[in-house]
Amino acid sequence: MAVAAPPLRVPPVPQNVFPPFTKSHSFSLSQLSIRPVRTKTIVARHSVSAATTSALEVGQAPLSATSAKVLPFRVGHGFDLHRLEPGYPLIIGGINIPHDRGCEAHSDGDVLLHCVVDAILGALGLPDIGQIFPDNDPKWKGAPSSVFIKEAVRLMQETGYELGNLDATLILQRPKVSPHKEAIKANLSALLGADPSVVNLKAKTHENVDSLGENRSIAAHTVVLLMRR
Repeated sequence: MAVAAPPLRVPPVPQNVFPPFTKSHSFSLSQLSIRPVRTKTIVARHSVSAATTSALEVGQAPLSATSAKVLPFRVGHGFDLHRLEPGYPLIIGGINIPHDRGCEAHSDGDVLLHCVVDAILGALGLPDIGQIFPDNDPKWKGAPSSVFIKEAVRLMQETGYELGNLDATLILQRPKVSPHKEAIKANLSALLGADPSVVNLKAKTHENVDSLGENRSIAAHTVVLLMRR
């Protein structure tokens, strides 16, 4: 005769094994220990030394134009303005223009070449012409602006760029630029080592308005496109 197995007894689960979450824990700021984390910022800077090519002194290192980022092309804008005074030659683009007054400046006061230099330097992300060739340095007293152009071209080529095209605008009331435009353009192209077809020159009066229109000053704007070689 079979004997029935006794019933299986399951012990009860203790109620305090998983205590209920009745309170949220909070901490005051005074209980926290916060330690400052020191960070170090690294700033990349260009090393610039004021020097030129043909006017370099012995022992000086030429200005280096190492671009932070290689781009297929770069655009730069230049502007310059000079006061016109009697007793000075009027030189535009390296050409001596007959006039009863000329540019009062530390160098030869060539407003066109100065703004072309600034446009190239700006495209390369370099300091302006006044920082590289300061007007309080006696070395540049009466210096031909072709020296500045040659240095700008050297920096452009050193960085691996060439002139794509240049567009310049002269602003002066007198004298008329049209009789001298081709000579100015040819000389500027030669200084840049560029084909004359990529160098454009325009001239505007200032409609007798302010110092430009009253023949008391002369100004120029230049835009350059530099292309990766």
